[in-house]
Amino acid sequence: MLAKAKSLADGADSVEMIAEKCFLYVRDKIEHSWDYERDPVTCKASDVLEHGTGYCYAKSHLLAALLRANGIPAGLCYQRLTISNDKPPFCLHGLNAVYLEDHGWYRIDARGNKEGVSADFCPPVERLAFPIISDGEADLPEIWASPIGPVLEVLLKRSTFKEVADNLPDIQLALANKAMHATSA
Repeated sequence: MLAKAKSLADGADSVEMIAEKCFLYVRDKIEHSWDYERDPVTCKASDVLEHGTGYCYAKSHLLAALLRANGIPAGLCYQRLTISNDKPPFCLHGLNAVYLEDHGWYRIDARGNKEGVSADFCPPVERLAFPIISDGEADLPEIWASPIGPVLEVLLKRSTFKEVADNLPDIQLALANKAMHATSA
């Protein structure tokens, strides 16, 4: 992990450039488990790096670890999104926030681009993979130091990318604050 973080920082002349290189590496080189139909299910940053795959949650774990290893403050963020058709059911989507001195906390989404999904690193403008467009969807405002319980439960209890897809984590918005604070303590 440390070697990869250092190699990504090589040649960068600013914190923002290091952050962008880490973002691009995770977005473009780590395959999204669903898009590529890849096992194993990964959760820990080191496992994502080793296997080269992960759901958005696991990819965000790796990106946070790479940024932190380079001394850049970073955390985990979540969106609540519809799974399809702009109506329930919903699931959580994992992304990151990075602290950039010129911009403050800036959210980035290294999920991986594909047709209809495009995220980029262009501070101060956020270019996340998914906009909030439907009732019940939300950008959760918290920046977490570690993954929340519902995400860990799915990633640690499922053994295939298909099992994760069939059991994507979700939280009720009315309960989100209470549930998340209970898992972050």
